[in-house]
Amino acid sequence: MTKDHPRGWFVASVRELPWQENELGATCEFDKRRERFDEFGINLTLLRPGQPMTMYHREGYQEGFLVLRGECLLIVEGSEVQLREWDYFHCPRDVAHAIVGSGAGLSLVLAVGSRVGPDVILYPRDEAALKHRAGVEQDTPHPQEAYARFTRPAPQIRFRSEFLTE
Repeated sequence: MTKDHPRGWFVASVRELPWQENELGATCEFDKRRERFDEFGINLTLLRPGQPMTMYHREGYQEGFLVLRGECLLIVEGSEVQLREWDYFHCPRDVAHAIVGSGAGLSLVLAVGSRVGPDVILYPRDEAALKHRAGVEQDTPHPQEAYARFTRPAPQIRFRSEFLTE
């Protein structure tokens, strides 16, 4: 069900929204159905064990991550923290982090981030992130360098029931 209102609000089912998939999991970005939201980003990412959700980075925005299903490994400021279902990670701005799927099955992560503030990002070299295939060999402020080894996401895949049943 997707319903739009002339004033801009809408209701949408993630089963009907477009998803993208590559080595960084399957992701539903809520604002991909229209122009980018001005004040915050929100998405769902489905990860297999060992799949990084992002490259290890820090940025000028705060973010929040809620594990809705499964287990993940949080790499934060060089430390490894195990996240389980219903664990929430609040990430203030300028805190280096990445999340990697872990455990025996799929994990599902809800991510919300502010877009109010400076648009500055850095992908710093970090041994823990490199160990889990979520790091860069050399510090870079360029996303295209940090993500160079990944294929572009397959656009516009549809929600599949195996996203939640594997």
